[in-house]
Amino acid sequence: MLRPIITSLLLMVCFSICAQVSANDSAAEQTQVTDKQRIAHLERAIAKDLKALGKAKGEMIDFTEYRIKNKTYLLREEIKTLINAEPLDVAYVKPLVMRQFEFLDLTSDYLDNKISHLQQSLGGKHDQKIIDELIDRQYMRDHFLQAQYQTIIWAEKLALDVSQRKQQLTELLSLRADRQESLANYTQTQLKEAVDDVANAGADASAEQKALVVAFKNRLAQSSSSLSVSAELLDNLGQDTTQIRQTLFNVSGDITKDVLNISLVSSLVKQWGDVIATQAIEHGPELTFKVFIFVLILVLSGMLAKLVNRIVSKTVRASKLNFSQLLQDFFISLSSKTVYALGLLVALSQLGFELGPLLAGFGIAGVIIGFALQDTLSNFASGMMILIYRPYDVGDLINAAGVTGKVSHMSLVSTTIKTLDNQRLIIPNNKIWGDTINNITVERLRRVDMVFGISYSDNIEHAEEVLKDIVNKHELVCAEPEPMVKLHTLNSSSVDFVVRPWVKPADYWEVYWDITRSVKLRFDEEGISIPFPQRDVHVYQTAEE
Repeated sequence: MLRPIITSLLLMVCFSICAQVSANDSAAEQTQVTDKQRIAHLERAIAKDLKALGKAKGEMIDFTEYRIKNKTYLLREEIKTLINAEPLDVAYVKPLVMRQFEFLDLTSDYLDNKISHLQQSLGGKHDQKIIDELIDRQYMRDHFLQAQYQTIIWAEKLALDVSQRKQQLTELLSLRADRQESLANYTQTQLKEAVDDVANAGADASAEQKALVVAFKNRLAQSSSSLSVSAELLDNLGQDTTQIRQTLFNVSGDITKDVLNISLVSSLVKQWGDVIATQAIEHGPELTFKVFIFVLILVLSGMLAKLVNRIVSKTVRASKLNFSQLLQDFFISLSSKTVYALGLLVALSQLGFELGPLLAGFGIAGVIIGFALQDTLSNFASGMMILIYRPYDVGDLINAAGVTGKVSHMSLVSTTIKTLDNQRLIIPNNKIWGDTINNITVERLRRVDMVFGISYSDNIEHAEEVLKDIVNKHELVCAEPEPMVKLHTLNSSSVDFVVRPWVKPADYWEVYWDITRSVKLRFDEEGISIPFPQRDVHVYQTAEE
């Protein structure tokens, strides 16, 4: 029945194409001739493929449909350009638009016959393959419905009477939306049942059960997509789509721009209000008691966590094991959080949550998060090594990862260092643990290394006595170990002494600066010179020739 219709329409299309091509030959503008020739070529190609489609078999059907779809897209883009052109060539464009109506009518009949044939083929062992093809056909149907609406808009711009076509499209979309709405609700119910079956089966769920869930998800996605297209087109045609969009939201949860639809929002609020009221009446007392127990357990867990926090805090701080500050904080934090986490799990069990699947889910999530946060876990591992081996503690002055400063805060992930000029730097622990760590203040005493030079003409013994006197008289210099003042180097322009007193780490810079200042003042008083590099320049004058 379809082939005579195709043949008749092909004859009409070919006849009109030939007539249009003849008219195009008389065009004045070269660019217009080129456009019209391209459009005529596309129309001839589509007509030829339509004729071939009636005889195609097997994979050639899919290939021919693919060609027709692509050629149609190119043709409609050309028509769209002509429609938007100024000035509009009504005499040329109007027949193109009318032929588009004929082509879309033919395509609609073709798709309807294909869909009907596929639906009649259901009930065998290849149902899944047929359903997948049905989904593809429905997507094609949505595309051509949008094309029909666009063609109506073009026709109205050309002052064509398309009121009857618009009415027919509105009725078709309304019927289609009603069917898709029912299909979406039905598929959603089937999907829930399939998901429940898989959940109840657990690890014993069969491949067929899992495949069924995937199939229902695909069907629901197709139904929602088609319903969304119908709703959009009906909106454009001035129809009320509140009920359709409410169903669409209930099925897919996608509200997007519909949040601005007051009717939809009010309808959803009313629906949710009715559900809440029903649940409150039927399960209110039981739910209230469970929530009360849930909150009570959380409160008791919080109180117990604080008590455990205090006990552990006193224990680790008074321990003779001399825990580092980081290790103390770790034990204190871990104990309180562990107690609260256990309380939370018990509280959740009172609300009906199954702890077994929940813990298994946490385990799976932990593996996934572990892969995603490898760098963070590396920092955590480095923090654990720092916690165990204690190369430094809070308050120590260290040089690590190329930074010198005092440790102000530590965690298992990072170390916060305040530099000597009061900048705060947060350094990942793996950067510190993977590099040399210089703990400057961990030892009881620290040696100050200084070098002072005198001139070759100065008295070495006198200079040495002056340096010893300055060092020994400084109140912050330790008597033990004994400070060292020795002649060290006969340099190119000076005789260098090394001065090495021992001080407490906190007094390092004060002693360094005080002794340096005192040496300059005493050397000036004692007539001892501090040489600096000099260069003699000798100028020789040669006799002129």
